[in-house]
Amino acid sequence: MNSLLCVLLVIITLCLGSSKAIWDKNTVHFKSSLGPNNTLRINCLSDQDNLGFHHLSPGQTYDISFHDSVLGTKIVCDLSKGPNYLFHASFTAYQGETIIVHYGRNVFWDAREDGIYHAEGKESPKLMYKWIKIV
Repeated sequence: MNSLLCVLLVIITLCLGSSKAIWDKNTVHFKSSLGPNNTLRINCLSDQDNLGFHHLSPGQTYDISFHDSVLGTKIVCDLSKGPNYLFHASFTAYQGETIIVHYGRNVFWDAREDGIYHAEGKESPKLMYKWIKIV
């Protein structure tokens, strides 16, 4: 019985080791496609951490890379556009599943003048959120 268990562990280890994708981190990508003199401010919170404020000039990107948790992974973000940050959008930028763990998933968010666009993998970006003006 012990021999069979050892053989199974070796086979599982070889299978997992040969699959490089299983170790790849998931990544949430943010891009600023705003006009000149319009800074994008990003603040994200994960299940475990406040990821802080990040300021992007037009054309710049910011990436968050991580491994999914078996308890579920969630990243909620607040984006604002400046110079005075009077327009914002708050949304869940990444939602993992409980027990099912993803590897190498790429989620793209593109901040444009009319709103926030979303794409995953190689799909075309779609407008998901319009900017809301802070009064």
